[in-house]
Amino acid sequence: MKLLQKDIEKDNAGQVTLMPEEAEDMWHTYNLLQVGDSLRASTIRKVQTESPTGSVGSSRVRTTLTLSVTTIDFDSQACQLRVKGTNLEENQYVKMGAYHTIELELNRKFTLAKKSWDSVVLDRIEQACDATQKADVAAVVMQEGLANLVLVTPAMTLLRAKVEVTIPRKRRGSCTQHEKALERFYEAVMQAILRHINFDVVKCILVASPGFVKDQFITYLFKEAVRQDNKILLENRPKFMLVHSSSGHKYSLKEILSDPTVTSRLSDTKAAGEVKALEDFYKMLQHEPDRAFYGLAHVEKAADALAIDTLLISDKLFRHQDVTTRNRYVRLVDSVRDNGGGNVRIFSSLHSVRGQLALLCLYHSSVSL
Repeated sequence: MKLLQKDIEKDNAGQVTLMPEEAEDMWHTYNLLQVGDSLRASTIRKVQTESPTGSVGSSRVRTTLTLSVTTIDFDSQACQLRVKGTNLEENQYVKMGAYHTIELELNRKFTLAKKSWDSVVLDRIEQACDATQKADVAAVVMQEGLANLVLVTPAMTLLRAKVEVTIPRKRRGSCTQHEKALERFYEAVMQAILRHINFDVVKCILVASPGFVKDQFITYLFKEAVRQDNKILLENRPKFMLVHSSSGHKYSLKEILSDPTVTSRLSDTKAAGEVKALEDFYKMLQHEPDRAFYGLAHVEKAADALAIDTLLISDKLFRHQDVTTRNRYVRLVDSVRDNGGGNVRIFSSLHSVRGQLALLCLYHSSVSL
């Protein structure tokens, strides 16, 4: 998704102009839309024309309409989004108040206006427009003197850093210059990893090379992490996976990702993290039931007591047609983030665990209610 314009006032009213670039963006748009919003987009309208002789014909014309949204229909299989509403701005083809259905299209911009943009919707826009938020896989493809650090999203690969260091050949009787150059190279790759990888999002870091370069680098990386007491690297050590590649060039990434051991490890990584969060909740519900709660009323009491460690909530709740009910869920999320400092996991209703998360759930670790 591309954010083309954002104009939101201090009272949270305003509009944004977006351009969906891939099928997944239609799902994000579906979660942004609510009944009563104003949507302006290009669309096709069938119009009737009458000739001077009195014969009536019809044609399809492209026009731009602004609708007050009344119905939102999303086809999850085809990733198609249709929005029905009444026309707010009369033009030569459509009268004021007439109904029309817009089918949003890829690579065609639309403008969405709301009376109030809440934190959940704004987070959704940030998530949809920031490619790094989708990249739960990172890869370091390397050989001696060359490394490419890549983020892998569902739709593309993003080259975030390229490290090149000249490595002198080993000389008979002395390897000092060679070893010093390798150390400078490994240090530069380590800094690139710390700078460009968001460990809160990335679930797996592939380190690939021909020969033993990857093994030597990993040894250096965690030796330095211990020496520098770098908790980020040490805590995320299980995420690193060593893989063979034929070279350190970016084109080797295709070869790496097609490796059966890699595809097994990476299968639905983002979904796997959500499954684990739900499993943790059920374990706590079984073994420490005084610390696990579900249902809106109980969860709100825990939030009031600043007792929430992790909140699990379905995005389906934020599509509630009743504004008061929806705002209640938004306030709960804001309360957990701002007051209790807890984590919030918003589960997609298209996720494989959506049936288990039909109710709003959480577990917390500080107060038993």
